[in-house]
Amino acid sequence: MNHSGKPRKYRTQRDYNLGFKLSVVSQVEKSEVTYKQAEKAYGILGRSTVLVWLGKHGTLDWTNPIDYQMPKPKETPAQKFKRLERELSNEKLKNKVLNTMIDISDRQYGTSIRKKYLPNRSNGSDNNKG
Repeated sequence: MNHSGKPRKYRTQRDYNLGFKLSVVSQVEKSEVTYKQAEKAYGILGRSTVLVWLGKHGTLDWTNPIDYQMPKPKETPAQKFKRLERELSNEKLKNKVLNTMIDISDRQYGTSIRKKYLPNRSNGSDNNKG
């Protein structure tokens, strides 16, 4: 209680038992909340208290906590599939552009990039084995 007779808004250090700490650590590591959100939600005063718990009781590497401040959104299998399809399509396009650039360079400038530096293309366009 504070001097006005009302209960304190924040917990004190002695209130943090191991079970509570492990629960907070688990929530943060499962990306249910950020460590800052946990501090606010549970009224944890210390700015690094939860980070200390994560370092001591957590299973992840918390040496650079800035990477862990925003929880990652949960992807449904359908969303993951669409994202992976999009990424594959982008990579195929990049590959096509790079191969076209190599072909143009070899043709226009007399370079032999593919012969010197790259393995033969798997689509059978290079028949100069030998």
